[in-house]
Amino acid sequence: MPFPSDLPASIQLALTERGYNEPTPVQAAVLDGAGAGRDLLVSAQTGSGKTVAYGLAMAADLLGAPAPLPGTEATEAAPLADRLPAAGTPLALVIAPTRELALQVKTELSWLYGRAGGRVISCVGGMDPMAERRELSRGAHIVVGTPGRLRDHVERGNLKPDTLRVVVLDEADEMLDLGFREELEAILDTLPDPHRTLLFSATVPREIAQMARSYQRDAQRIEVKNEGGGHGDIEHRAALIAPHEIERAVVNLLRLEDPRIAMVFCATRATVNRLHSNLTERGFSAVALSGELSQAERTRALQSLRDGRARVCVATDVAARGIDLPDLGLVIHAELPRDPETLTHRSGRTGRAGKKGISTLLVPYSRRRLAERLLFAAKVNATWGPAPSAETIRAKDNERLAVQALTVTEEESGDDEMAMARTLLETRTPEQVAAALIRTLRGPLPAPEELSEGNDRPRRDFGDRDGSAPGAAPRAPRPEGVWFRASVGRDGNADPRWLLPFLCRRGHVTREEIGRIRILDTETQFEVAQAAATRFASAARKAEGEDAHIAVEIMDPAAVQSFTPRPAGGPGRSGPRAGYGPRPAGTGFRPAGGDRGHGDRPQGGRYQGDRFGGDRGGYGPRRAAGGPARRPRD
Repeated sequence: MPFPSDLPASIQLALTERGYNEPTPVQAAVLDGAGAGRDLLVSAQTGSGKTVAYGLAMAADLLGAPAPLPGTEATEAAPLADRLPAAGTPLALVIAPTRELALQVKTELSWLYGRAGGRVISCVGGMDPMAERRELSRGAHIVVGTPGRLRDHVERGNLKPDTLRVVVLDEADEMLDLGFREELEAILDTLPDPHRTLLFSATVPREIAQMARSYQRDAQRIEVKNEGGGHGDIEHRAALIAPHEIERAVVNLLRLEDPRIAMVFCATRATVNRLHSNLTERGFSAVALSGELSQAERTRALQSLRDGRARVCVATDVAARGIDLPDLGLVIHAELPRDPETLTHRSGRTGRAGKKGISTLLVPYSRRRLAERLLFAAKVNATWGPAPSAETIRAKDNERLAVQALTVTEEESGDDEMAMARTLLETRTPEQVAAALIRTLRGPLPAPEELSEGNDRPRRDFGDRDGSAPGAAPRAPRPEGVWFRASVGRDGNADPRWLLPFLCRRGHVTREEIGRIRILDTETQFEVAQAAATRFASAARKAEGEDAHIAVEIMDPAAVQSFTPRPAGGPGRSGPRAGYGPRPAGTGFRPAGGDRGHGDRPQGGRYQGDRFGGDRGGYGPRRAAGGPARRPRD
């Protein structure tokens, strides 16, 4: 479906020059005649063309006659003009949550109204307010800004809202999440009547609906959904990794996909700085983007991505909205987003304007459940698998280099180049020359990282603890696990409160994959689920950190010590206590959410027996004085 023919010729020409042959669903919805002259409450997925949508929606307000005053009779609408009048006090105001989004909106509206003589200026935090004041005094048709800076200009009299015909709230849900309600209400309360209020938001929670009722009249509700959930142009993936191999997995993903531009999202500024430094050291042309940077630094970083001087952007969620890089083909979630909305907006940086993109979630083994809940809440179907291995990347490199080498050799060579080639072939074989070419092409590529073996294993493949109702048939016993030993025991102050987190970190397993733990004088014997044993053994050999001196190795089954419970009535207790004692044969491992049990305890309250643990984080018996053990921190 083409754009409506009643759009001004200047707008039509601007769309054609930008390659817009037909409107996106959200653009078609706002151009529908039912919404003409009315307030709009629009929700649509990120990357769906919302900026151009409300730019088109306000065309009638900017290029047409002013709306009639309340109580006066409306006259027949005249055709829209091709040119805007001379710039004076603004006719339209666009409010955005972040500096990046505001500047991006300014860029989009500038080309959309450029042929109509439109003047668009920005007022955002981090920029010189005096320079913005001078720009406002020169006149503008459209002002785009962030809530705090716009409120400041309104209260100082620099921005006069008297002539505003339309106001747009872009990413309204994000503005409320960031705490801008007071600023928004202060601005909206100063607007004249009549005016249109266009409210655009990815989601419409209760707070947005309440604001719409307060500041909109007879608003048309427009909801543009993508069938099947998620963005149709984005391929979602989830990769299981070891917790300490996040940076290595990021390197391998960048190397495998080799996108024109990639964005890597982290949760904190500290992580952004560390990951940016590591990628730069490995040979990637990367820039960092976080809230601690000045606006000038952010602008330079984004410009380096657009002009090809940088290919990777490591950013906090400050870049999750409003960053529009047309060639961005890969989004990596190095750390899990805090909520489904953030996941949606991070992923929405790719797959824009009809182009395909990939969004990959890096999921440590212990956080798979959280990742699954995030994906479910965001209505995203992700393909699960391992992070790309070094072997996979080398194979992909061979394919690319073969094509690249053939492309180079097919280019027409000059006489000097041919003479040099003949000289080389006099002293070297063709195979040696070809190998040298491949080596030269491979040289600039960052080396792939070796990841732990078995990183595609499921988190567990054994069922729940036998907790059948009375009278029900007992469940089949589960298989025994694989026994390992650690070179620390009671003499080394071994305690399950720190042993269990240590084993999980060292072996890249979850708590549910650790079975019985037996602390002896000079060593600790423990059981690992069979499905996780290969992964555990591979990871445990690579000792890192302050506990690297503790050796972990697989045991000969004949060397596993049997468990002998202590007699009841020992020192410190008057008799047997319910829930204590040896584990019945064949009960297997503790599942998530299973009943909490306890092992036997020797004199002095030191743990010695089998570990049962619970999903609440308890790692051993109760204290001698009674009450649950303190929850350890891992």
